[in-house]
Amino acid sequence: MFTTRPPTASPLLFLSKTLNNQNLIHKLSFPISYSKPNKSLSYFKSSPLKAVIATKNESQSPVSQTPSQTRVDILSESLPFIQRFRGKTIVVKYGGAAMKSESLQASVINDLVLLSCVGLRLVFVHGGGPEINSWLSRLGIKPNFLNGLRVTDASTMEIVEMVLVGKVNKQLVSLINKAGATAVGLSGKDGRLLTVRPNIKSAELGFVGDIAGVDPSILRSLIASGHIPVIASVGADEDGQAYNINADTVAGELAAALGAEKLILLTDVAGILEDRDDPGSLVKEIDIKGVRKMVDEGKIAGGMIPKVTCCVRSLAQGVHTASIIDGRLPHSLLLEILTDEGAGTMITG
Repeated sequence: MFTTRPPTASPLLFLSKTLNNQNLIHKLSFPISYSKPNKSLSYFKSSPLKAVIATKNESQSPVSQTPSQTRVDILSESLPFIQRFRGKTIVVKYGGAAMKSESLQASVINDLVLLSCVGLRLVFVHGGGPEINSWLSRLGIKPNFLNGLRVTDASTMEIVEMVLVGKVNKQLVSLINKAGATAVGLSGKDGRLLTVRPNIKSAELGFVGDIAGVDPSILRSLIASGHIPVIASVGADEDGQAYNINADTVAGELAAALGAEKLILLTDVAGILEDRDDPGSLVKEIDIKGVRKMVDEGKIAGGMIPKVTCCVRSLAQGVHTASIIDGRLPHSLLLEILTDEGAGTMITG
């Protein structure tokens, strides 16, 4: 039903720097002819790639000083994972510590561009709670929350939309473009991407919305053109009224509408823990039945419940796997996609 593992060690620093070398990427020919061994991906656990992951020192020498054989081995061992996900759609929800720390933000952006370079089709969804709180404070508006959801009156909604769509979204687009990919910033309003209805507790929450419908047409054309859509978690109802939407929910529903291979939620925790007081009890992989059992037993509680609910909903609608990963780990996206160790908990149907 599920297996546990200790928290993953360190990032794929050398791999990120190596594959982000545009000259190298252009020399690679895809799809690459490769006969996979008749073994599971656990076959690669003893590879040079895993040795790099186990390296904890982030201040290592730049890739130009890394032994040539090490660089070649890393690329070689990454090949089965690249082939597995090349051409597949991956939806990533970005938030938490990875959004607040400049170094972690750079790590996520570099990972995103690297994965795009090797053929993954990426959709990037973001919130921006801390930035919203900062601007509300500047304007003398006290942030207010109810059961983890932001109480959003008309004046707060105006600030939320300006910050998420006008500031955070465009900053992320600029960073991705600067790193070498081509990003396009959107909100749920664009192309009628997200149609929203008021939350059932709208009398208390104000303009907090639930997703009533998704039209991914605009995303399909952007993805097919090699762009990375960057989506702010704001949508509108049939009358054009703007609503604030939970970014995890947006990512899950978009993943389902796009028939994504994988949904990834970046969080500030290691993943799902068998024992919430023991960071070493990380659940490596679990199915929907196992998730429901852990919720019933109280092992999954609090802020983790909306995240696993989002994952379960996306899986029920056809997404192949959903992962809750530790965004505090540099290069956690590469760890999750290009290694069999991963960077958190993978939930399967």
